[in-house]
Amino acid sequence: MKKIKLRALEPEDLDLLYTIENDMSLWDVGITNVPYSRYVLHDYIAQAKDDIYSDRQVRLIVENEDGEVVGMADVVNFDPQHRRAELGIVIQKDFRHAGYAFAAVQEVLQYSLHILHLHQVYVIINEQHVEVINLFNKLAFKESARLSDWLYDGREYHDAILLQRIL
Repeated sequence: MKKIKLRALEPEDLDLLYTIENDMSLWDVGITNVPYSRYVLHDYIAQAKDDIYSDRQVRLIVENEDGEVVGMADVVNFDPQHRRAELGIVIQKDFRHAGYAFAAVQEVLQYSLHILHLHQVYVIINEQHVEVINLFNKLAFKESARLSDWLYDGREYHDAILLQRIL
């Protein structure tokens, strides 16, 4: 299994954040559908308190054993009353299919349980992304619902699957 490290977002990560947030191929898997300027992302990094209670989210950089940045993980839509949050993960193209997503999700789950004290984590995935669904199934996420016409890619709607993991 790949060894990874999660760390806080640093100003030096601006180029990575800019690349990921403006990658149109990722827009159909999340809620972003507009490009972000470097200025806006710079302000985001500078103003983020890294406090999930005030920001309602935390963004973590995923580094491999060599200290290379391989991706980013988000814990968003944090609900402290019900102790749950949504998980998002992006692995850079050059590092995909190498086990980093699996290792990163495992680390985020440990962080969510032991540091954030969450009861559950969930993901919403386009039903066409079978490989991603299989990844989360291997990590003991269970399908909870099918969401009709949930994601729009600019041309057509796609159903999504809600997967949950009770921690």
